[in-house]
Amino acid sequence: MAGLLALWRDAPSRSRIALVALALLLGLLPVVADRFVLTTLILILSLAYVGMAWNIMMGFAGQLSLGHALYVGLGAYTAAGLFQHYALTPWLGMLVAVGVCVAAASLIGWLAFRFGISGTYFALLTIAFAEFTRIGFDHLGWVGGSAGYFIRVSQGGARDWLNLRGGPLMFYYLALGLVVFAFVLSAWLLRGRAGYYFRAIRDNEDAARAAGIDTFRYKLYAVQISGGLTALAGVFHAFYYSNLFPEQIFNISRSIEIVLVAIIGGIGTLFGPVLGAAILTVLSEAINAALAGFGVDVPGVKQVLYGVVLGTAIMFMPHGVWPGLARRLGFGRRRIESAAEAEAPVDRHA
Repeated sequence: MAGLLALWRDAPSRSRIALVALALLLGLLPVVADRFVLTTLILILSLAYVGMAWNIMMGFAGQLSLGHALYVGLGAYTAAGLFQHYALTPWLGMLVAVGVCVAAASLIGWLAFRFGISGTYFALLTIAFAEFTRIGFDHLGWVGGSAGYFIRVSQGGARDWLNLRGGPLMFYYLALGLVVFAFVLSAWLLRGRAGYYFRAIRDNEDAARAAGIDTFRYKLYAVQISGGLTALAGVFHAFYYSNLFPEQIFNISRSIEIVLVAIIGGIGTLFGPVLGAAILTVLSEAINAALAGFGVDVPGVKQVLYGVVLGTAIMFMPHGVWPGLARRLGFGRRRIESAAEAEAPVDRHA
């Protein structure tokens, strides 16, 4: 808590004002937003949350995961299965889902770090676990297998909040709460001992080990925290959409989308994944609207346009949109660099 207060004090006054204004805006926006806007905001917030969870593992500790859909799927199926078969409220199912994902993350991390697997090979290991888990769930009849798993829908009752069966407004505030939680946790980690150790490992693992940091333990911590947080995104997905298919929830395209959120916004920053999620979601909706307006229905056109726009953004803003934007808006530093800017590489030629 002291670290969070110090981070708040050290941030420029305009950063604090902007953060409070954004919180008030997001809290009151559903009052005037129509259903389409509300749905879009839910997509942005849920994507921002899972991007922030991934960012702890890669942006803070430098451990690249390209199979993060594994934790989304495990969290979703765990909570959904317990709700359907045993009528266990999702709020308790979340705890079980987090435990399952932390266990899976521990297994992956232990295997990788115990045998010196890192970098590209670690990324491939995460993909492999996500893929064989997808294949396993394709044949797991307990949760529907490849035919899909459907959660019963029951709205309008007093138990809606208890069973996460409410409407868009409920899910909006739930997604907003997850983002606030991930933001505060990330800020707390950055200002604590673990955050300094994470960044030391990210920047130079050999030097961190020589300085006495238990790199095995702290890399494992980063993987476990990230996996556990991502489980909550899976639970949200399951009860928001009320259906699950292994081919969709574990697909590598979902993992890539999670990665892009942080890359576009700014890896290692606090606010980057939020901005990245907004850009990706708005871009996707704009491309869909443009293609529909021109009557274009050629498979793959959307993906090509999506790739061109994103590739261009990365080319001109290699460290993400947020670090440069933060400097231009004066959300930089006062006595101590704010985490929103300090944790991303600085482009000296900007």
